[in-house]
Amino acid sequence: MPAPATRTTCLPLGTRIRSRASHLVCRGISWSPKQQPVDGPNDQDDTAKAAILEKVMKGRQPTDLMLRCTILDAEGNVKTISGHFKKSDLSSEHGLNPRDLRKIDSRVPNLVPTILVRKEAFLINILHIRALVKWDVVILFDTYGSADSRLHSVFLYHLEHNLKSKGSGSPYEFRALESILLSVLSALEAEMVFIRNLVGGLLAELEDNIDHDRFKRLLHYSRRLTSFQNRASLVEEALEEVLRQDDDLNAMYLTDKKNGILRELQDHEELEVLLETFTKQVEEIVNEAENIQVSIATMGVGTGALIAGLFGMNLTSHIETHAYAFYAMSATSAALALLVASMGLRKLSKIRKVGLSSSGQPNRKTQKPWLPLPLRKRSRDGWS
Repeated sequence: MPAPATRTTCLPLGTRIRSRASHLVCRGISWSPKQQPVDGPNDQDDTAKAAILEKVMKGRQPTDLMLRCTILDAEGNVKTISGHFKKSDLSSEHGLNPRDLRKIDSRVPNLVPTILVRKEAFLINILHIRALVKWDVVILFDTYGSADSRLHSVFLYHLEHNLKSKGSGSPYEFRALESILLSVLSALEAEMVFIRNLVGGLLAELEDNIDHDRFKRLLHYSRRLTSFQNRASLVEEALEEVLRQDDDLNAMYLTDKKNGILRELQDHEELEVLLETFTKQVEEIVNEAENIQVSIATMGVGTGALIAGLFGMNLTSHIETHAYAFYAMSATSAALALLVASMGLRKLSKIRKVGLSSSGQPNRKTQKPWLPLPLRKRSRDGWS
């Protein structure tokens, strides 16, 4: 007897898939992917930033908040040599703002000379000298990385001698200021003499023989001379800026202020004469640097005249027979003279485009907008 036929029911495809999924779920099997605890990219960035910050803070030395100072007392004696002091202690003790100490910190790049007048002191940052002057103390901030120890030693010796000599009748702070300005002037004069000898010797060599190497040296000396001239001009600008401020000149009489002596706003003749004397001497150095620049330009003109002198000799070169020889030689001489002169003065013209003006202008009363000298934030009601 044949077996009964099995009845087969065809279910739709979607129904079979759902049934299969339900069967697997009942058996504890899930089709969802396994979740892994993965850190997001933001968490990784935060971790890296935190590690870098921690490394930087661990590497920061406590001396970054310290300044190395040499202190001279009211009698002119050296009280402390290269002592380390906290910036916060110096600010609170001498009535300064933290931003004032940044102007005299040698580790902070600062190329603009400044003289800041404050309520109880005035700060000076000019060339190699960074000092705080009060009515009874002078604090010299040592320059980190300076190799010119001889210049610093000479300045310190002269400062001690000048502070101890009370026979001049000048107050303590003016004697200190005079020593500081004298050291700055001596440094400028010494560098000026050195550059002048270099340029003078090279120009003498060019008179005998002109070659490419000497022209390269002339360009190098011209750039060095331009850099020196700019620094000397900035020193002159800093002194003239103080001379234009009657309130600053009056506030620099620290001894009279300590003794309760009131002064008229225009009564500052002694200090004005002192600053004007050094300003004129710095101006002479700037003018001498400009004269050397003129000598370099004259060398270019002399180069063009050399060609004319060669063709002026009574010798036959067969060039004179050409119709355009005269015009060609004239143009060549002028071009060569212009080239040599421009090589010596190219760096100066670039820097002047930035905004530095020549110091040869008489009676400069306008304040240069590019120079960040109005740092004295003081109102009529008090000091900021």
